[in-house]
Amino acid sequence: MATKYVLVSGGVISGIGKGVIGMAKIENPFNALHETNDASAASSLGVLLKSIGLKVTAIKIDPYLNSDAGLLGPLEHGECFVLDDGGEVDLDLGNYERYLNIKLTSDNNITLGKMFQHVLARERKGDYLGKTVQIVPHLTDFIQDWIQRVAQVPVDLTGERPDVCIIELGGTVGDIESAPLIEALRCLRRRVGEKNFLHCHVSLVPVINTEQKTKPTQAAIRDVRSVGLSPDIIACRCEEPLKGPTTDKIAMYCQVDPAQVIAVHDVRSTYHVPLLLESQGLIPILKSVLHLDNLAIDDSLIKSGGETWKIWKNLTATQDRAFDTVRICLVGKYTALQDAYLSVRKSLEHASMRCARKLEITWLNSSDLEPETETTSPAAYHKAWGSLCTASGILVPGGFGQRGTEGMVAAAKWAREKKIPYLGICLGMQIAVVEFCRNICGIPGAQSEEFVADADDMVIIYMPEISKETMGASLRLGLKNTLYQENSGFSKLRQLYEKKAPSVNGLPAASDPNSTATADGEPTCKAAPGQPLIISERHRHRYEVNAAYIETMASHGLDFIGKDESGERMEILELRDHPWFVGVQYHPEYLSRVLRPSMPYLGFVAAAAGCLDEIMAGNKRGMVNGS
Repeated sequence: MATKYVLVSGGVISGIGKGVIGMAKIENPFNALHETNDASAASSLGVLLKSIGLKVTAIKIDPYLNSDAGLLGPLEHGECFVLDDGGEVDLDLGNYERYLNIKLTSDNNITLGKMFQHVLARERKGDYLGKTVQIVPHLTDFIQDWIQRVAQVPVDLTGERPDVCIIELGGTVGDIESAPLIEALRCLRRRVGEKNFLHCHVSLVPVINTEQKTKPTQAAIRDVRSVGLSPDIIACRCEEPLKGPTTDKIAMYCQVDPAQVIAVHDVRSTYHVPLLLESQGLIPILKSVLHLDNLAIDDSLIKSGGETWKIWKNLTATQDRAFDTVRICLVGKYTALQDAYLSVRKSLEHASMRCARKLEITWLNSSDLEPETETTSPAAYHKAWGSLCTASGILVPGGFGQRGTEGMVAAAKWAREKKIPYLGICLGMQIAVVEFCRNICGIPGAQSEEFVADADDMVIIYMPEISKETMGASLRLGLKNTLYQENSGFSKLRQLYEKKAPSVNGLPAASDPNSTATADGEPTCKAAPGQPLIISERHRHRYEVNAAYIETMASHGLDFIGKDESGERMEILELRDHPWFVGVQYHPEYLSRVLRPSMPYLGFVAAAAGCLDEIMAGNKRGMVNGS
């Protein structure tokens, strides 16, 4: 049976919520829909398709000339998401993996720059046999071939070819840089046939003086049709539910049936978006346009999809009933743009839902904690320290460069001394090492080579195998193994990895239809008889703990309980006699899922919420994240 394709594009403005319409599962439980990014629209369609038993994959297309997202500034573009294969990709692929519970590769992220690189490489190789290489047909044909090839790759535990590929086109239709991509998608629709292609265009219906305005949507649809595409569904983003006359007017001027105009108004969380779409009859439209009733769907997948849909609806209800709050202070360099820490925020949400808590995040610029700020901006300084001192937990995420790192060190010191739960991710773990060496080990000049290149005591050093000449794709990237050491028996984090935490908010723990455990049901963290416990997590870093200082730190009470397979690279640290003081070199947020929270985040949030003992009590061995 031919693969079905669902294209999600956007008009009027960028950031309109294409990702939520197209792929939004139960993902953002605490933020209103208007706070979500573009990737949330491709998500809801994917969830609805999975709820009826279909296998779904996803592709994100970006019109920029960068070959990948590795060198994009987080304050401009948001976080760089890392996949198992080490691909540095657009953050939207993180949404797809979380929402659809799938494992993608770097091929699932198309950029215009990447496509140009491949076509020009083929031209240099002589593949075009002397022809004049042009945007049409050579580039557009290559893009179509790429999409069709990637759409066939299995992405879930079935190991089977996906039934549906959701394609999200970044940017706004009409942008000059998108022209080759739009032409390729127009040709793809013709190549695969009308029965195998559905186009959902997301537009904006602003409310001005209480009147819902349809002109922007009318203009957006004209723009789409002018480039050869004809939307089957018009998803209208609006602050409030669409009124009947508004829907009728859009349908009339855009030449679609009123049923094809879907209202996507602001709701309490993106978890409610699929319910909103389903209530408007979107599934019958998908079945009709794509002829889904002709597909042979395995009964077990239909059953699993139904169970997931039921859990999903229960989750939205459970979220609405959470009253207790857990306050987390995120101390970072890029807090001016929350999307720079999108996966971190999602992981905190996943963990807080498992703990039946409402999540309250304080986004704290680490520079505001530094003494210089007390002079230059006393109000910001005292406000920052007030937020830090009243937090239930302190998290220092990843980042690069020296700016703001002394503020992070101060935050780690406060957490250690005041017994406040602390989680350090990548840079955050290195910060904890620097702080401990300075204040406990008697090494006041302890530094990272990243911060001060000629320091006498560099407790954090540049990894020898990493190139200093090339920045792109030169880090230690992708899924790597971490081995727990013999001295790790005390570790709370190890206990969470070994055993799956039970539900404390009415959600199932042992029977999880969203589990990405191995097909034979074995846990994803394993300890063979006589062998150390091994976990697998995704990495993105170029600096590491200097092994020359390990014994000194250990003698003062800092245990490195997880190391890489060589035993020379420090992966996990944890303090004894502390409610929760953990640092990890990897990025556990890349593998967190709604029904399967990341273990470092779960333990951290549970400790901050005062329910860690409840989470860990009576644990039953099961699946945790990893591969």
